[in-house]
Amino acid sequence: MSEEAGFPKGDLMKGKRGLVMGVANKNSIAWGIARQLAAQGADMAFSYIAPMEGRVRPLAESIGVDFLVKADVMSDEEMEAAFAEIENKWGALDFLVHAIAFTDKEALKGSFVENTTRQNFKDTMDVSAFSFVDAARRASRLMKAGGSMVTLTYLGSERVVPNYNVMGVAKAALEASMRYIARDLGPKGIRVNAISAGPMKTLAMAGITGGRQLMSTGRDWSLLKEDTSMEGVAGAALYLLSDLGRSCTGETLHVDAGFHVVAVPDMSGGEA
Repeated sequence: MSEEAGFPKGDLMKGKRGLVMGVANKNSIAWGIARQLAAQGADMAFSYIAPMEGRVRPLAESIGVDFLVKADVMSDEEMEAAFAEIENKWGALDFLVHAIAFTDKEALKGSFVENTTRQNFKDTMDVSAFSFVDAARRASRLMKAGGSMVTLTYLGSERVVPNYNVMGVAKAALEASMRYIARDLGPKGIRVNAISAGPMKTLAMAGITGGRQLMSTGRDWSLLKEDTSMEGVAGAALYLLSDLGRSCTGETLHVDAGFHVVAVPDMSGGEA
């Protein structure tokens, strides 16, 4: 595995095996995390849904990952088969990366009250929040010597973000689920955390009306006056998934150039 710019090579994850869920394309946060983990010696399996295999497989192979499992998180049968395949091949897991969320595009426009249907609310919560509960339960059974899990969230879980709507509610549920999972699995030596990444050029962001403006605002209002970097998010994941993150669990780590702490932007241009 060759070293890539921004993803330092090392052996922090050498000997560790894990499942990465949510790689969709080269802009996926899950893909950035996987590249960093590969550079640090991790062995990985990628999950995929049938329509996405053609995109996921070439990416996996480009970093030496040849273990792919089909896993639609809305299918108990596929999830059961996927984790059975992992157990048969490896016998155990050391880490889990959960980067899965989905809602109807129409729900990410305008009014949350008017555009959220009962069925879409159920489906959004199922894919975006319950899937982590389900994956964590299955993965924890294979973490016989402890391990670490990371899921991805966004500031829309804590604050109102234009057009984020039902996804913000789902991310709030995801974060609460993360804390309860951390409580349940802590005695087994399994750490569970979330990364709240700032706006990035991902497939998910492209689906949000006004996503480009969100990115611009995130950059202009942030303390660092810069976009959230893939390298920063991947580095945070490496910390949480590796032994460096020991004693850290139940935490939502914000990686957004400091945007989340700003109440009112500085309109003076930084002058005293």
